[in-house]
Parts: sequence; structure tokens; C-alpha cells
Amino acid sequence: MIAEVGSFALVLGLAFAIAQVGLSAFARVRRSIPLAAAGEGAALASFAGVAIAFGCLIYAFVTSDFSVANVAANSHTEKPMLYKVAGAWGSHEGSILLWCFILTGYGAAAATLGRGLPQGLKALMVAVQGALGTVFLAYTVFASNPLLRLATPPVEGRSLNPLLQDPALAIHPPFLYSGYVGMSVVFSLAVAALIEGRVDAAWARWVRPWALAAWSFLTVGITLGAFWAYYELGWGGWWFWDPVENASFMPWLMATALLHSAIVTEKRGALAGWSLFLALGAFTFSMLGAFLVRSGVLTSVHAFAVDPKRGVLLLIILALTSGSAFTLFAWRAPKLSPGGMFAPVSRESALVLNNILLAAATATVLLGTLYPLIRQALSGEAISVGPPYFNLTFAPLMAALAILLPAGPLLAWKRGDARGVAQRLWVAALVALGCGLLTLALISPRKALGALGVTIGAWLVMGAGVELIERTRALRVPVSDSWRRLVGLPRGAWGMTLAHLGLGVFVLGACVELGWKGEAAEALPLGGSLNVAGYHLVLETVGPVEGPNFESERARIQVTKDGQPICVGEPDRRFYPAGGQTVSGISLCYRGASHLYIVLGERRKTTAGTPVWLIRAYWNPWASLIFLGPVIMALGGLTSLSDRRLRLGVARRRKEQPA
Repeated sequence: MIAEVGSFALVLGLAFAIAQVGLSAFARVRRSIPLAAAGEGAALASFAGVAIAFGCLIYAFVTSDFSVANVAANSHTEKPMLYKVAGAWGSHEGSILLWCFILTGYGAAAATLGRGLPQGLKALMVAVQGALGTVFLAYTVFASNPLLRLATPPVEGRSLNPLLQDPALAIHPPFLYSGYVGMSVVFSLAVAALIEGRVDAAWARWVRPWALAAWSFLTVGITLGAFWAYYELGWGGWWFWDPVENASFMPWLMATALLHSAIVTEKRGALAGWSLFLALGAFTFSMLGAFLVRSGVLTSVHAFAVDPKRGVLLLIILALTSGSAFTLFAWRAPKLSPGGMFAPVSRESALVLNNILLAAATATVLLGTLYPLIRQALSGEAISVGPPYFNLTFAPLMAALAILLPAGPLLAWKRGDARGVAQRLWVAALVALGCGLLTLALISPRKALGALGVTIGAWLVMGAGVELIERTRALRVPVSDSWRRLVGLPRGAWGMTLAHLGLGVFVLGACVELGWKGEAAEALPLGGSLNVAGYHLVLETVGPVEGPNFESERARIQVTKDGQPICVGEPDRRFYPAGGQTVSGISLCYRGASHLYIVLGERRKTTAGTPVWLIRAYWNPWASLIFLGPVIMALGGLTSLSDRRLRLGVARRRKEQPA
């Protein structure tokens, strides 16, 4: 009965989304406030219907209702409760319902919070958001319903992929989708502004909070996915330029560019057309990611390789929504005001260069992701594009962006003073250069690229510090005045500083980990040992351990350095009877910000019949910074969002404007 209630609520959600489009569009034509309010009410009702459907799906998973096809395919009675709940979005059908749940939730929030928007613009925004909800809900109801019943339910389900049974991955999709789908509001505001012909500083102020919220969620979601890949897949890495990873990274790059471009539009009225293009592009890349992951064209451990027919439907949705939006852009954008002028050396110019580099970086990732698919479709030849391509194309662009970044906030609007900025940053540059030279001389003279990465990371961290010093006028005014300025800094300023600092921390961690990573692998008998990066590992015991829904073989590995005990690693190999799959569970020994990463491989026998186990060990220096940096960046985004000038209710400072 619960599944039927959910299906009915889902259909109601679709019906209210259609009503949302009609009422809001008619409200704009008639300039009717009551009709606009009815459209906003329909947005809330659509969200309520989808929320009920999503709750029913979770209930079916929690109660192991195997008469629901999706539950039978992705759950098991012995699965821990966390993974029963996460199973609700662990399949194609469930993940699409999660997408619709978040999409309609954003639509309801936009309808509720956009009180300061001009009535006509808001009505159009609600209508466009409703149109997006309509197409995705129609796809869910007619082609991907996760609440369908089975005529003959099985006694037991098939369980979820063991690799997906992980705490980080359980919460990864909700954060990732909150970022993906959050771009829908930015998309809707862009389309509404194009129809209205109104793209100005006020529009940029309305867009920025939504883009900032989506960017922050997306940052957390990508980081959780990277951390999952790091310690769950057992290959010792955190990023491999997998097409599914790229699918989430491209909208993040576009959103980052939009956040910087919208500042220029808000402060100077310039780059309005470019900001609109980025707003449309960010959600387009989100939908492209949904198509790539769910169409069956990609093979990945975290892709939903399903019926290609449904992939075609997603491609049609992408073509209709984005195609219509960019056609409108091509028609209306040339008529927009060019905005204020600015000198080649100014904050506006720095932000323009920032956007050029981010756009070029996005293009390189897009090319590297789609080229193998296009070539295979045309010629039948399968090729792969991996780290070497991205290291040669993406990395230099990001290095140039990182070098530019600290100077941007120190430049004045309209006309800046390059010499003055250089005078304020020379100490930071000297410290960063010293860090790089010391790294090159003392740690490893042959790691020039790693030392360059350390220099850039230190430059970003020091630049964030200089940014804070300049805002507080530290060392130039009495300490009491500096403290007063520090306490009184707007949260938006703190957020920007934290975001730049987080990027520097990430660059330091990534460059050190990639440059000075060590690894060793050997088949060891009990009592056998191997060495990696000065650490001595001894395989002491291997024995069986029963898990909640798996059987495992767990090793005990004693780790010493210079004869002193450091830690005990306990990696394992888990067998999941429900799915008949075996996966490796890794063990991490934390050494400050660095990790000793240990993997237990399969058991073998020597020619003498003695059992041995393949042990792989990685020394990952400063690996914790790789994940700490994005967390600081996301914290910076949320800090900026809490600024009263930027949070979603910012427009309430004025009475509603007439349409």
C-alpha cells in the first residue's frame, strides 16, 4: 500500500509542477499577483508530493519490502540500516527520484524566499523551475518509477553493490545532487532575465546566493566522492580523471567562474551576457553529467549503466532544456547593455582573466571526457584519455589561475595599481619561493614539478594571509584598531579568504602527495615483511572476522620505524554472500597530515604449499590536506552565504517592485 501511495504522490507532484508552469506563466502575462501566488503554492505542493513519494521509497527499503522491484534489486535483509536507507538512491531509479526531490525542493525554496524579486521576473523564474520539474518528473513517472511492484516478489533481495556500502558514499549523492540541482535555480533566473530583458546588478545579487549554496554543496559532494575512492577502492589514489568524476567537476568549474563573474556584474554592471552564459552552462553540465552517468555510455564503478533507451530520453531532456535556453540567449543577449568600462589593470580585468582560465579548463575536461566516446561512436575504436592528457592541459591552466589569484582581491575596481599590489605581495612571493627552493634542495632535488607545486600552494596560502592583513591594516595601525577591523569584517570577506586559503591547502596536499608518494607490494607469508618510505611492515596474523552482512579475512600488520612501533594496520578482504562479491578493505595509519595506506590482497600458495597474502603499502605524504582544503573552501562558501548581504533573503531589504 505504501508503494501505491508513493506512486500516487509522485503523479500528484507532476500534476502540480504542470500547474506551476501554467499559473506562473499566465501570472506574468496578466501581471496578476493572485495567479503568481497560486503558482508559488503549486511549487510547494509539487515538492510535498515528491517528498511523500521519496519517503515511501525509503520506508520500502527500511522495511525490506521486496515486492517493490527497486528494493529487491538493491537491498537485503542483512544489510545495515544506514545502507538500507542509502539504497534508496543507490540505483538509477532511486537516484532520479532523489534528483526530483531536490529539484522541487529548490523550486519551493525559490518561490518562498524570492520576495524581493520584481513580480514579473519571479513569476517567470517559478515557471521555468516548474518546467524543469515537469520534464524530470515525467521522466520518472513514465520511464523510471522506483516504486513499481513485482508480480512475484523474491524471498530475499540482491543487495547493493558492496563498493557502495560505505558511510562517505551513503551521504555523497545527497550533497552532490544538492550542488548539481542547485544550479537549476540559477538556470531559471537566467532564462527569466533573458525573457524580461533585465540583467543588471540586482539580478547578479539574486543569482549569487543560489550559485554559492550550490557550489558549496557540490564542493562537499565531490570531496566525499574523492575520499570514498581513496579508501574504499583500494588503489591508493583519490582522483583518476574518471569520466564520472569529470561529470561532477565540470559544473563545479562553471559555478566557480559564475561566482567571480557575477561579482563584476553586481559591482560594475559589466559581463552581464557572460554571467548569463555561465548560469545556463552550469546547469547544462549538471544535466550532461546525469546523462553520462545514466545512459550506459560510460563504464565506471559509480556509474548507473542502465537501459540506453532511458539514456536517450535524458539526452532529449538535455537537448530541449539547454537548447531552448541557449537559443533564447543567442536571440536576447546581443541586446543587453555592455556595462561599465574598466582599465586593463583592474579587479574587473583580473576576474575576466580568472573566467577565461576557468572556461578553458572546463573545455579541456569536456574534450578529454567526450572525445573517447565520440571517436568510439564514429570509428568503433576504443581509446582512453587519462592523467597524462589532463596533466599537460588542465594543470598549466590551473597553475596560471593560482598565480593570478592572490593579486585579484588587492586590485581596485575600474583602475588598479599593479605596482602597489606587487609591493603588498612581495613578502608572500618571497616566502613561497623560499618554500619551493627548500623543498627542491632538501627533500628531493629531482622533483622540480613537485617543488613548483609547493611554491604555488604556499603562494595561495600566503596570499590569503596578505588579503586578511590588508583588510585589517595590520602592522600599520595600532593592534586595537586591527582587532576591531578583524572582528568587524563582513562574513563575505571571511568566506572569500577561506575559499582561497582552502585552495592553497589543497594544492599543497595534492602536489606533495603526487610528488613524493611511495609504494611497495609483496606476497608475504605470516611473519614476512616489506619496507616503504622508511616504514617496516610485518604481517603478524590473518584470521576470519564476521561482519553484519559479509565474511572477511582480516590481517594484523605491525608497523615500525627505526625500531619504534608506529601503529597496527588491520586491512581485510570482505566477501558479500548476497551478491557473491569480494572487495578489499584498506587500513590507514595517520602520521600527522600523512597516511600510511595498507591493502590486503588475495591469498595465494607458494610451490611449497605455504599460504601468502599480497600486501600493498603506499606512503601518501600530506594526503589529509587534499580533503581538508575543499572542506575549508566549502566552509568559506557557507560563511559567505551567511552574510546578511548575500543570504537568500537579501532582497527583502526593499519592498516588492512592480513588474
